[in-house]
Amino acid sequence: MRLILNSLAFALVIVMNTLAVTLPLNNQSTGEISDRLDIMITPAGYVFSIWSLIYVLLAIWIIRQFPKDRRDLPLYQETSGLFILSCLLNSSWIFVWHYNFFFISVLIMLGLLLTLIALYRRVKGTGPSLLDSAPFSIYLGWISVATIVNITYYLTDIGWDGFAIPDLVWAYTGLIVASVLAFWFRISQHDLLYPLVFVWALAGIGVKNLAGHPAYSYTAFTIAMILLVFNLVYKRTGKN
Repeated sequence: MRLILNSLAFALVIVMNTLAVTLPLNNQSTGEISDRLDIMITPAGYVFSIWSLIYVLLAIWIIRQFPKDRRDLPLYQETSGLFILSCLLNSSWIFVWHYNFFFISVLIMLGLLLTLIALYRRVKGTGPSLLDSAPFSIYLGWISVATIVNITYYLTDIGWDGFAIPDLVWAYTGLIVASVLAFWFRISQHDLLYPLVFVWALAGIGVKNLAGHPAYSYTAFTIAMILLVFNLVYKRTGKN
């Protein structure tokens, strides 16, 4: 039953994502909605292809549950409920985003972030292999980035003045928050994959802003490079 429920929940996510692209939902694609507002912290469009990697890894994670000798592993027993909840939240976010309920989308995104944090901790607590933990390291990393972007989009959409602080300052603040989070996670969790998601996103932020905001763009590139080097060096010298 656990295998069936996990599979159905994941299938729902795939169906919702497919409908978002093929219909698309509410006659607008996810990217079209995102591109309506010029949000500096939003990465270039190609960066969102990371969803394909996430879904492939999650599919592998479920398939690895098929053999009878693995179905009752603590990895699945202790994570099934949270995994199903994450799928429901993911699907719900797609629906409300496409129908322009941006405040609700922020609440759902925060719920998804908290669910993935709990799911990540449960998975890590079972002593997983790389194939068992990688989907959630990358998924959590991307939702961490997406939460920052989602909140920024909503505040921009409602015309929040940012306490009269210039948008550029907030944009740099977003880079700082993202980079601190990535460095902290690498050090505290000894996770190589989570920070790499931030490297990918920061590089994409640099690409998007290269023409309009070159200083901001090169700052994003620099942080991405420093984070990448630190991530690899820490892997060799840090205690795991």
